[in-house]
Amino acid sequence: MLREFIPTRVFYEPDALDYPLGKTLVENFRRLGISVSPTSSHNRVTGIPGKTAAAQYREAKSTLVIGVRRSKTFQTCKPSAHYQLPLVTSCPGMCEYCYLATTLGKKPYLRVYVNLEEILGIASRLIEERLPEITQFEGAATSDPIPVERYTGALKQAIEFFGREPKGRFRFVTKYTDIDSLLEAKHEGHTRFRFSLNCSEVVEKYEHGTPSAEERIIASGKVLKAEYPLGFIIAPIFRFEGWQEAYRRLMERSAEELIKRAPSGWSSEQLTLEFISHRFTSRAKSNILGVFPNSALPMEEEDRKFKYGQFGYGKYIYQPEEMKEMKEFFMELAKDYYPSAQVEYFV
Repeated sequence: MLREFIPTRVFYEPDALDYPLGKTLVENFRRLGISVSPTSSHNRVTGIPGKTAAAQYREAKSTLVIGVRRSKTFQTCKPSAHYQLPLVTSCPGMCEYCYLATTLGKKPYLRVYVNLEEILGIASRLIEERLPEITQFEGAATSDPIPVERYTGALKQAIEFFGREPKGRFRFVTKYTDIDSLLEAKHEGHTRFRFSLNCSEVVEKYEHGTPSAEERIIASGKVLKAEYPLGFIIAPIFRFEGWQEAYRRLMERSAEELIKRAPSGWSSEQLTLEFISHRFTSRAKSNILGVFPNSALPMEEEDRKFKYGQFGYGKYIYQPEEMKEMKEFFMELAKDYYPSAQVEYFV
């Protein structure tokens, strides 16, 4: 398991040195003896080695690019939030099923953006434009922001920014557990800290380079004790021999930890749950098999139902009767272990 992310190589845009964070990052990585090189753009990085798709993928996952985000607009992030908050792109984890295998291409190197004040300034303007409504931002739409937090402090800065915004809210999700620096952040209850959970059978088989389910559950207890609003994403849900018992154990263990760690007055009505069944696209399958040629992911098209998604491309999901069984099972699990939790969706 990856205990902490230490890049093999670092690239930086020269403009990043105009920002204190950019300059500090470059100096610190050089001090650590890590290869540091300039690049003309954080969007077009050359110099990542690897003769095969699998090798390039692995090398990209240990490559960090320090850049400046120049766009003055944020992508929308429906239905979970109004906008993405672009702090980080990609993550060092190597989950075989990851949708970023499609969206980030075959070299999903990590990017951090050093112009945080400008990024948060755009968020402030967007909040103001929607007054008196509350505006929600998602911090993990194309990334897991935790592994690079030890270097940038960007997540803590964003959390405290939203803590000062009466009409701003923030949410992000992580599989990682290096969260101690965030426990003292002045969040004021405006950030929902979510963990992506899965049963150990799935984590061990498909979620390479990530903390165990048990480690994530323990970290979620720390977050709850720090009085953050908490959420769990159970995803992706797979059907395999013994799947029901495996997911029941996961929910039971998470509930046990939260009961032990919950601050006075906490109830499960303050918890959100999101359930996402496994699905894949033809393009994702091709990319996944290029990177993981021996993958055992269940991606037989003939076993699935083809469904068009909201973005115009088709995906393969479980058959309707299987989806119905899974939804009923997880709704029952939620009721058993978190009777008052807000189930945001099952898809």
